[in-house]
Amino acid sequence: MKVPLLDLKPQYEQIREEIEPALLEICRSQAFILGPKVQECEAAVAAYCGAAHAVGVTSGSDALILALMAEGIGAGDEVITTPYTFFATVGAISRLGAKPVFVDIDPVTFNLDASKLEAAVTPRTKAIIPVHLYGQMADMDAVMAAAKAHGLIVIEDAAQAIGSEWKGRRAGSIGDYGCFSFFPSKNLGCFGDGGMVTMQDEAKAKKSVILRNHGSEPKYYHQLVGGNFRLDALQAAVVTIKLRHLDGWTAGRQANAERYRRLFASAGLEAAGQVVLPQAVANRHIYNQFVIRAKRRDDLLAHLRSRDVGVEIYYPVPLHLQECFRDLGHREGDFPESERAARETLALPIFPDLTDDMAEWVVESIADFYRG
Repeated sequence: MKVPLLDLKPQYEQIREEIEPALLEICRSQAFILGPKVQECEAAVAAYCGAAHAVGVTSGSDALILALMAEGIGAGDEVITTPYTFFATVGAISRLGAKPVFVDIDPVTFNLDASKLEAAVTPRTKAIIPVHLYGQMADMDAVMAAAKAHGLIVIEDAAQAIGSEWKGRRAGSIGDYGCFSFFPSKNLGCFGDGGMVTMQDEAKAKKSVILRNHGSEPKYYHQLVGGNFRLDALQAAVVTIKLRHLDGWTAGRQANAERYRRLFASAGLEAAGQVVLPQAVANRHIYNQFVIRAKRRDDLLAHLRSRDVGVEIYYPVPLHLQECFRDLGHREGDFPESERAARETLALPIFPDLTDDMAEWVVESIADFYRG
């Protein structure tokens, strides 16, 4: 049986009759940049996330850059974050000339270990970027407490976590900014690149709107240097339509996670110590990924791919060991939990349309590997 890591075609068929007329309407209007479709999308995402404001941007990567720019973060500043995340989190910090300062992860959630924040703060620290990895939020109580104690900005990297919750509050509603990605593989994805920045503060929202359009306000008058971070109408229309279905798709992912737990329990794999399944620690885990720890991970990965099971490693090299960050002076052993996660983790298919047969084949294939 062939089991893809992700298959978006069934999802598209569910919403095709909504999507295609909306895209045709925009093509006929020839109104592609910003405009009412983007405003509608911003309002819908803000309401869904429990935020007062939302600003549509070109990608999740640019969402992070925009939030940092809005706070004037740059050369000489430090931003605390995790070394175990997608490159864009730390790339945004570095691109603006600031210094990323890493703290290790919690081994259960894979999120930033907030108990280590205090030791990482220096007089140059300006912000914290907690990453809500795999669809589960970081410990936002501890993050916000540390930020308040030191007067720091909090930028939630919620690229994998739209709709996830920490004690009843949605990702993107707790920090000063929430940054979202609508890359097609995300739980809420568009038909290319797109992103959103959420915030509660009106002044931050107004400044972000100006910065996303080259710092222009009014047109052709520039008091700020911004960038071209405008979300286009086609992508906004797709996101608005998909958002109406998101909770149903999230429920499908959550059901798939529970089915995996039953299948792994029946196979005895976790009890035998061969795998460790993800734990839902925060209130609402949306399972952007279902990531296990596995003994002999690389051999297991090769075995599963030989059986046409789509799997992936998120992420094989923690950021403090990446070549481009060598000048930070880190070496192997500096962040042991991040390094252990990079050696042991493996993402299994979890998309909403995963069938019983597919899930059974995944777990059966893993069981066969460990039986030898």
